[in-house]
Amino acid sequence: MWSFWLIVAGIFFIIEIATVGFLIFWLGVGAIFAMITSFITNNIAIQTIVFVLVSSILIPLTKPLADKFSGKKAVATNSYSLINKHGIVIADINPIEGTGLVKVNGETWSAKSESEVSIAKGTEVKVLSVEGVKLVVSPIKINSVL
Repeated sequence: MWSFWLIVAGIFFIIEIATVGFLIFWLGVGAIFAMITSFITNNIAIQTIVFVLVSSILIPLTKPLADKFSGKKAVATNSYSLINKHGIVIADINPIEGTGLVKVNGETWSAKSESEVSIAKGTEVKVLSVEGVKLVVSPIKINSVL
């Protein structure tokens, strides 16, 4: 029966190489443990239990660790990449009417004020968040030096 588990492990490792998700790998490791168990007992139920248990334990315990060392970082995309960027108001932001436009990174976006106050055209603003299709902005306070 050990040959069955070796073949299963090989299949899982080949699938892992093709998908590079680092999830199927742990099923292959579980199959290796089941193969080792097959040298101790011929009971297929015990071998299967070892396979399921080892795989079930390794996946949640090591997946976060693998993600940490993979170097993958969450990258803000679309409108969320504009958070903390500066822009210029190109049409007055009026909280009562819900109108206003800002230009950020060369793109024009609908905007609303964070503090529900009007922001005049030409004011430099900072993008605080995104609500639906509108950027929530706050005017940048410029400290004047006398």
